[in-house]
Amino acid sequence: MFNQLTSRFQQAFRNLTGRGRLTESNISDAMAEIRRALLEADVNYEVAKSFIDSVRKQSLGVDVMKSVTPGQQVVKIVNDKLIELLGQNTAPLNVGGKPPALIMLCGLHGSGKTTTCAKLALHIKDKLHLKVMLAACDVYRPAAIDQLEILGRELNVPVFSDRELKDVARLAVNARAAAQQADMDVLILDTAGRLQIDEELVQELVEIKRRAQPREILLVGDSALGQEAVSVAEHFDRALGITGIILTKLDGDARGGAALSMHQVTGKPIKFVTVGERPIDLEVFHPDRMAQRILGMGDVVSLFEKAAEQFEEEEARKLEERLRKNTFGFDDFLSQISKLRKMGGLASMLKFLPGMGNLPMGAQIDDNAFKSIEGIIHSMTPAERRQPELIDASRRLRIAKGSGTDQSAITQLLKQFMQMRTIMQKLGQGGPSMLGDLFGGGMGGMGGMGGMGGMMGGTGGTGGGMGGGMGGNRSSQASNEQAKRLAKKKMAQKSRKKNRKR
Repeated sequence: MFNQLTSRFQQAFRNLTGRGRLTESNISDAMAEIRRALLEADVNYEVAKSFIDSVRKQSLGVDVMKSVTPGQQVVKIVNDKLIELLGQNTAPLNVGGKPPALIMLCGLHGSGKTTTCAKLALHIKDKLHLKVMLAACDVYRPAAIDQLEILGRELNVPVFSDRELKDVARLAVNARAAAQQADMDVLILDTAGRLQIDEELVQELVEIKRRAQPREILLVGDSALGQEAVSVAEHFDRALGITGIILTKLDGDARGGAALSMHQVTGKPIKFVTVGERPIDLEVFHPDRMAQRILGMGDVVSLFEKAAEQFEEEEARKLEERLRKNTFGFDDFLSQISKLRKMGGLASMLKFLPGMGNLPMGAQIDDNAFKSIEGIIHSMTPAERRQPELIDASRRLRIAKGSGTDQSAITQLLKQFMQMRTIMQKLGQGGPSMLGDLFGGGMGGMGGMGGMGGMMGGTGGTGGGMGGGMGGNRSSQASNEQAKRLAKKKMAQKSRKKNRKR
């Protein structure tokens, strides 16, 4: 979503390279570029004007330190102001106090309320480890109850519904009683939407709020609507007093103005964003990390958090050992592909790395290529998957026929796999494997993914300039240190949880 905005920011910063001092002239040129970028991204005009004025005032006349360039110094100022614009601090979900904590989701038709209800329920269940129930309070949209019940079954989350009752406020009260009786920690209400805000909708939601007394009222806003989403948020806030915002479709090709304007205009925090259609595609909104992604610095901390969720410490240790002994086989590789897919795919992961979020189209990775690789691997015998060295010309012919590919594809996969395994063995001989050190040890199995880019065809030499020219290396190092601590903490929490289950 922010590709175009990132490119324009980087262009403005590059124009300051080589300047010994930040002057009114060169700052004005950079600010004009950033102002155009913000307005073209559909950022609210007043928000864009206030942002530019604030950055210009802080930048003018600032002496450039010897260790950084003017561009890097402006990046630091812009980054700080972006964080302020996006909300400064991460806003936690209020689910404390006497259970069940009631969360009401509201919004217009098409914003993704029902699917967001399911995503939020999964987040509460898997990340917060609380018992959660969904309640179908949309009595107008055909099949709304069916949709929520199907999602509930898929996620193993109970759903309260009453197809006969049309009083939605009464429905919410009954759902609360059912959640309390079932000893639930959290209850999520899926309310009805409208094509536009009208008095009937407002009064219905106000009545639900009065009788059910939700602890959180979250607006589900469609980021594709741009400034219109901000206007919708203002109306809902005036009527209900929303406590936060969930911004949907952040993985789309909209211009991103809603994300940059929402908090500043409403004064309410963005608590979550959705980045895909899968139930797991809900992310906690971190203003500082989002600012770094917009500026092309990546979001290494979030990437490592995703990785830590997929890897058991013991499993990672065994995989790292196989890498060191050069016994890493195609079965291990298939396991890595599976975990990579759960993390959103290789192309999605690259967007979290400094300098990689705005790759040219020719350098993009096609995650569908994994399917072809999996087809080839599944056409091998167990012995061949364990020992790829066994695969000779006759075996390549058999595998090619079984996978519907030609022998050249088999030869290329084998060659690249062997090269990757050799590199990983060399990296492992001196101690931790490629990413093991970043994870504080125990996560070295992630190193098996290191050569996947080459096997996918696409990003061959794009990584060399990560973060260059923008002070990205310094930011990346800080993020890596933070990632180490967070990953260690997550692994420890998983180990304790596993031990409790035993």
